[in-house]
Amino acid sequence: MLDQHTDIHPLFAGAPRTTEFKKLRKRIIRMTQEAIEQYGMIEKDARWLVCLSGGKDSYTLLAVLHELKWRGVLPVDILACNLDQGQPNFPATVLPAFLKEMEVPHRIEYQDTYSIVKEKTPAGRTFCSLCSRLRRGNLYRIAREEGCSAVVLGHHRDDILETFFMNLFHGGRLATMPPKLLNEDGDLFVYRPLAHVAEADCEKFATAMQYPIIPCDLCGSQDGLQRQQVKQILDTWEANSPGRRQIMFKALTNARPSHLLDPKLFDFAGLLREPQQFETNTKDAPILR
Repeated sequence: MLDQHTDIHPLFAGAPRTTEFKKLRKRIIRMTQEAIEQYGMIEKDARWLVCLSGGKDSYTLLAVLHELKWRGVLPVDILACNLDQGQPNFPATVLPAFLKEMEVPHRIEYQDTYSIVKEKTPAGRTFCSLCSRLRRGNLYRIAREEGCSAVVLGHHRDDILETFFMNLFHGGRLATMPPKLLNEDGDLFVYRPLAHVAEADCEKFATAMQYPIIPCDLCGSQDGLQRQQVKQILDTWEANSPGRRQIMFKALTNARPSHLLDPKLFDFAGLLREPQQFETNTKDAPILR
């Protein structure tokens, strides 16, 4: 269906006309649509709060969702939202100007969570965990105020893989970011439509579109993070064996509880064998029936 269209959403004004970019755009759109359908993200009369940080991933998410909606395959109302958390040197005018120019419905919210994180985080520790919880709480509040049924995030395939290995190496559990999650209160979904999309494709797309990227390290707490260490490990594996990331991601969709060790997922204690029945033959060895 998508290949039948030669035009694109107005948000793509000025997009490169090269064959390479067209293939990239179609690939991202196809993978996003597949994830939305596979994980059942569309509800009747849904309204999505699409979170925009100003990074390459959230710009890609915003553009692709608008194109899918424009093509008539995503029947939801989209509201873009940026949460300004008071980080030092955050360019507060960039996103409002961009969204206004692109005629994208949006809400800009200012909440100085950065000061709270600075005050509560012990010296030498990273800000990310507390910062993330405060951000998520504010996004849930905004979603409820705006009548949204889902908070939509720009996490991609590589984010999901890195989170899996962080939990494996440091958390002692097999878990990652799910593509679809129901919040604890049970009133909001959290969606990750880019779950199948590679980070490299998001970077190529956002660079080609010349979106005004805002760096994610404004708080200065990124150096030496466990996630960066895991990312380096995955980069090394990928360099030594191209395609390794995609194979590992496929494994996350092909879990076998009976071949793991969690008795909550598989009833090992209740696993019974079938008694063997033998018929005695006076001339030969016992015959298995």
